[in-house]
Amino acid sequence: MATSILKKLRPDNDEMTFVDHLEELRWHIVRSLLAIVVFAIIIFIKIDWVFEKIITGPLHDNFVSYTAMCRFGHWLHLGDALCMPSINIKLQTTEFSSQFMSSITIAFVGGFIAAFPYIFWEMWRFIRPALKPSELKSTRGSIFYVSLFFFTGAAFGYFLLGPFTFNFLANYTLGISKILETRPTLNDYLENLVDIIIGCGLAFELPVLAYVLTKIGLITPEFLSAYRKYAIVVILVIAAVITPSPDWSSQMLVFIPLFLLYQLSIIVSKRAYKEMKKHDEEEWS
Repeated sequence: MATSILKKLRPDNDEMTFVDHLEELRWHIVRSLLAIVVFAIIIFIKIDWVFEKIITGPLHDNFVSYTAMCRFGHWLHLGDALCMPSINIKLQTTEFSSQFMSSITIAFVGGFIAAFPYIFWEMWRFIRPALKPSELKSTRGSIFYVSLFFFTGAAFGYFLLGPFTFNFLANYTLGISKILETRPTLNDYLENLVDIIIGCGLAFELPVLAYVLTKIGLITPEFLSAYRKYAIVVILVIAAVITPSPDWSSQMLVFIPLFLLYQLSIIVSKRAYKEMKKHDEEEWS
């Protein structure tokens, strides 16, 4: 793949040099950064609304995930078993510049998430000329699926994992002493929230990664099936890394969908492997 990328041609059919590739890659990166900046500026203009309604959403008692879980519990006739306790926490800042720098962080992280499809499209435009027609055919819809899995993972982190994690940590008490009070900083909260959202977004790309690795011949469906037990251990580690909470229920909340995604990856890998075999048979016939 790396060699074929370096063999792309200019419009005049002359082979591009290494410097030409670097120049082209630079412009793809510049355009991606500009897209992030544009979205970041839009978010920064509405930073007060974004902070109150989105960023601190999981800290509000009326957050959609809390109310939905509570209603679901009542629908199952479980009473208040699925209703989470209130989060009585106010964030604090310890530096003069904390609120301004946090606003910048929110704007650029939000800009990256919003511009993710365009960023991937720019990287795809750089790689696409190096692919063969048969390879291009098998990559149809890649931008859609990569973006879909990323946004699904980000939504999972924001609406499910984040609320469970913050609720557990906010209501966890050490012993029976009342002299301790949880007063997290704004930076601490944002760091955890960003890690959860971006971490879940990237982790949910597992089926796409399996498809690509199968296509380039690095893995097979048999390999994924044979190493399933090792994958479980790796997924447990990933779940522990993504969730700042030591609560096993939060980690299981990450483990279960990731394990299901691994199972989906096996199915996707089988489909990609069959396509490769069919293509090879057509070439030999």
